[in-house]
Amino acid sequence: MGRVTYEAMAGFWPTSDHPSAKAMNEIPKVVFSRTLESADDWPETRIASGDTAAEIAKLKAEPGKDLVAAGGTAFLHSLIKLGVVDEYRLWVLPAATGRGAPLFPELAEPLNLRLVKSTAFPSGVLELIYAPAG
Repeated sequence: MGRVTYEAMAGFWPTSDHPSAKAMNEIPKVVFSRTLESADDWPETRIASGDTAAEIAKLKAEPGKDLVAAGGTAFLHSLIKLGVVDEYRLWVLPAATGRGAPLFPELAEPLNLRLVKSTAFPSGVLELIYAPAG
């Protein structure tokens, strides 16, 4: 996650009694920031302050499960532009707001995707899972 998302989540999860708090506090987290000096406000959090693509490559080389990106659009846009996203999980809700930040920034070239899986929920929500087509 990026710094802004980290600061918001670190202000909530460590003291929350939400049913997901234990899992959120125990899962390893990485905050990408060149300005943050410590990540002591939220357990199991470390800072990645180097080149984002290199930091992602190091994380992918570590043992463990999938990496999940959480954060604002600026952080997600940086990952998309670097080409380090292996899978897109998009949730389409049955509502339209008429505004909001685009998911995909201005790309230098088209990003071709292939549908891996789709799930329609009774609520009308669709989960679409895409992977880069190349």
